[in-house]
Amino acid sequence: MFVDRAEIVITAGNGGHGCMAFRREKYIPKGGPAGGDGGKGGNVFLQADDSFNTLQHLAGHHHWGAENGKPGEGKNKHGRGGNDVTVKVPPGTIIYDADTGIMLKDLGESTEPICLAHGGRGGKGNSRFKTATNQAPREWEAGEAGEERKLRLELKLIADAGMLGLPNAGKSTLTSRVSAARPKIAAYPFTTLHPCLGIVELSRFRRFVLADIPGIIEGAHDGAGLGDDFLRHIERTRVLIHIVDICPVTGDPVSNYRSIRNELEQYSPALAAKPEIIVANKMDLTDSEERLAEFSEAIDAPVSAISAVTGKGLEALGERIWQKVTECIELEEGGPSAKKPLGLSKTFDPPAETDNEDDD
Repeated sequence: MFVDRAEIVITAGNGGHGCMAFRREKYIPKGGPAGGDGGKGGNVFLQADDSFNTLQHLAGHHHWGAENGKPGEGKNKHGRGGNDVTVKVPPGTIIYDADTGIMLKDLGESTEPICLAHGGRGGKGNSRFKTATNQAPREWEAGEAGEERKLRLELKLIADAGMLGLPNAGKSTLTSRVSAARPKIAAYPFTTLHPCLGIVELSRFRRFVLADIPGIIEGAHDGAGLGDDFLRHIERTRVLIHIVDICPVTGDPVSNYRSIRNELEQYSPALAAKPEIIVANKMDLTDSEERLAEFSEAIDAPVSAISAVTGKGLEALGERIWQKVTECIELEEGGPSAKKPLGLSKTFDPPAETDNEDDD
């Protein structure tokens, strides 16, 4: 099950109470105050962890609490501090305060834990209150309460390129052909019910991460079909891959393409402005070449022609996506950069071939 939204309540530990005690030992009639301080309550941290790709583990665990600090004891023994609790979430999780709606943190990648609920301070024991004029104090402090927060978590998948298109355009088939991901494939609309990530391997040890989301239909911004709820999972991508069925059962490729573009504009102009690669799928069907020519002329933009079933054009498409993703990274960095797509941190070139034969 893919869960991309969750609400949890985090409660830090309470501080331990201070102790009121007096030193009572043989031959020491005036031992004085000896009450120790209480321990600090544990904190609650949130941390992005690559081993998680969904919020499913939080669906049945809504309350997360750290340990309370232990109370102080006699003989000036301080109480032990409470143990901290760390809640692991997948990279790409956005943390909101559920009561105010304010965004607290965007965990875009694996990071150090961040503290969102601080434990209460431990109370002071009576030995802390002794003075020259108050040598037998009976004052002590109670421990402070730990912070409590209600959080709303939203997951936005992190990928280099994101695919979108109408249902049955062939997105899932393409994902299964170019990566090791195995999304559900069937001959009916809305086969894909949740986003799917796949790693595309290219030659020379290059790779990038591809995101496949459920199909979008006209009127999705008003709730038609599955709505546009899953579009947020491609907001973090650098490049959009728009898959168009070149021989659709209903409608025509041009109107279908423009309807999806309209949905993007309605959802987010910033998302619609991302670099786009238009892909004409199902080129193995009859009259596909004729329809491709009409489609390319109507939209006046470069179109990559492929057949996800036969594999035609997939290698060229992978190279085009890689080039576009790399260009976007260079623009983000202000010029050529060593930073590479998410799939791999470095790109290795194959060794040059040399002639090692000895001369006679």
